[in-house]
Amino acid sequence: MPRYQIRLPDPAQARGSEPSLSFSAHGADAFAEQLQDALRTPALFERWRALQPEPDEVDPSLGATDPAASVSGEQRNLSIDLVALTTIPGDLLQHRLRLLAGNRWELRNVSHG
Repeated sequence: MPRYQIRLPDPAQARGSEPSLSFSAHGADAFAEQLQDALRTPALFERWRALQPEPDEVDPSLGATDPAASVSGEQRNLSIDLVALTTIPGDLLQHRLRLLAGNRWELRNVSHG
């Protein structure tokens, strides 16, 4: 299963441009929980799709979920490191991270394990 290492260098700034879609978390565990929910359930995708000009024309494959996805978080000085284990394709993971954190995140490593 792919393992994604993600860093939030400034967690207070890790917010997407649309408040109804973005992280509201404070603390490593809360960020991990919100990302895990975005991978396991269609809730974030459905909220995003509803905001699109033609929601019915959005490709449903963008809403793929992984009920077994797991995300852990760890505080490192001022940043937060997240590790996501998921079968969701990398491009969909990155799309969800952009919704949640805007451009205030870094994909540090991808491995299989």
